[in-house]
Amino acid sequence: MSTRLIALALALSVTAPRAFAQQVVRYEPGDKDLKYVYATVSPVATLRPGDTLETKTVDAFGNAIQKPGDTMAMVKGDNPLTGPFAIAGAEPGDTLVVKILDLTVDSPRGVGALAPGFGALNTTSYTPMLNANLPERIWFYDIDRAKNQATFHAHDSNFSVNIPMQPFLGCIGVAPAGGEARSSIVPAEFGGNMDAPEVRPGYTLYLPVNAPGALLYIGDGHAAQGDGEVAGTAIEVPLRVRLQVDLIKRKKIAWPRFESESSLMAVGAYRPLDDALRIAFTELVGWIHGDYGLSELDAYELLSKVAKIHLVEMVDPNYVVIAGIDKKYLPRK
Repeated sequence: MSTRLIALALALSVTAPRAFAQQVVRYEPGDKDLKYVYATVSPVATLRPGDTLETKTVDAFGNAIQKPGDTMAMVKGDNPLTGPFAIAGAEPGDTLVVKILDLTVDSPRGVGALAPGFGALNTTSYTPMLNANLPERIWFYDIDRAKNQATFHAHDSNFSVNIPMQPFLGCIGVAPAGGEARSSIVPAEFGGNMDAPEVRPGYTLYLPVNAPGALLYIGDGHAAQGDGEVAGTAIEVPLRVRLQVDLIKRKKIAWPRFESESSLMAVGAYRPLDDALRIAFTELVGWIHGDYGLSELDAYELLSKVAKIHLVEMVDPNYVVIAGIDKKYLPRK
């Protein structure tokens, strides 16, 4: 959905002008405040449409792994989440708009790890094998914020290399539909652990509202990640987060969507991988048809010629594919 269309939708759907000033809501979570599921629970704070949130997240290991010798046994749970944050006036059938304003790595080091039973090249509960799991192993990455880079150090040689940082939130989602509680490692219709580098400044995320208040959760900061996140982790870091929320009333979407100045992108999260791709493209066809006026078959044909596919991750309980199109190929608004 274009920025112009968002503004129009908001103008048409809000029955009266906002009678309040936009504000900045600041929230500092403690360890006891972190969550490990996306669920319908009491919010830690409430934002109004147009408000800005300033908060922080811990890394995927809860900041438990800090030095050589630390092990995965020290981790209390995967992907601790900050939130949830209620958005005043959000009701099922609305669309939550999240604009990422700023993300800052909040540590001098990042962490990567191999964990038995996790990762694209490991035996898992989905693909059991007779051979043993890969061993647990942890890597530490030096963070240089001034140079905007992290340094990989090989364990089994003296090799090292600098990696440009592109911080993003691996986890961002809302309470699932039907009162369900879903693990913080799951990506699905509500967003969740999508591990999508698109959750960064320059992109806007649209999420379906499934419960009153929407209940937005964030976490799992990444300094950088390769396509697929094949070993199961990115460069895991805590983040300082600044984002802005808004609502499109009575605009229902089924799956998360992203938009940048130049592109539209739709998310599919499922197993097997081909079903994730089908979801993403079906959603993108519907978006183009609904908001740009092309027929579904014309949109499908056009996407076959100009679409882009981003394999975001293939290690979580669901795999994630993002299908996109450059706006230059779409009818003008």
